[in-house]
Amino acid sequence: MFYVFLNRTKLFFILAVLLIGLAFLGFFLKFYPGPGHTVNVLEPIYQGSTNEKALALAVNVDWGEEVIPQMLEIFEQEKIQATFFVTGRFADKFPDIVKDIDRGGHEVGNHGYSHNHPDRTGFGANQKEIIRTEEALKKIIDNPVKLYAPPYGESSTRVVEAAWDLGYQTIMWTIDTVDWKEGSTVQGIADKVVTNAQNGAIVLMHPREVTVKALPIIIEELKAQGYQFKKISQIIAGAKSQNN
Repeated sequence: MFYVFLNRTKLFFILAVLLIGLAFLGFFLKFYPGPGHTVNVLEPIYQGSTNEKALALAVNVDWGEEVIPQMLEIFEQEKIQATFFVTGRFADKFPDIVKDIDRGGHEVGNHGYSHNHPDRTGFGANQKEIIRTEEALKKIIDNPVKLYAPPYGESSTRVVEAAWDLGYQTIMWTIDTVDWKEGSTVQGIADKVVTNAQNGAIVLMHPREVTVKALPIIIEELKAQGYQFKKISQIIAGAKSQNN
């Protein structure tokens, strides 16, 4: 009797292992595309169209309220427009600055609310950051663009998909001025942009005094090379998907 019980227990164990194995196999076959196929994973946009000699300035804003008016003045004098990615908490604190950016013909994108670390944040929590910022911006301006620049450039697949699910394209950069770093110099910032300029480039910068001083050099040099300055939505227009 004891022997029969052991045999039954062993049989049940084997059946359980087989069922679990079949379940895993079914899951694998469902999501594995097979040899010769690739999985279409959403990626952020690093560069716009290379078909014309144009680039875009992307200004990430979570601070710098004392510097942004100077940037706007330079852009107005040079008759160029940029894209400002603003955090929700900045918009709540400095709505007049956001209005001035919008009045200048620049576009205002989403930089999350609290400048969190998106890669360390869950899918739903990242969406709340984006939604909260969108709500803050819509209280101030009419048409914030559906472009999202994740703080710290953290753009894992989960982060990009969270934004995409809300109708946002995730924007990174082609050229990073690294102007936030202590010790950055005017000439160093200018050289980095001018040397690496290319069609469709997205140039990342921040509202710092050293950046403001570098802007006239950058603009003069690139205009002399025949570059136009456009908003990000303009240089990525016509892309078939976010993966282009």
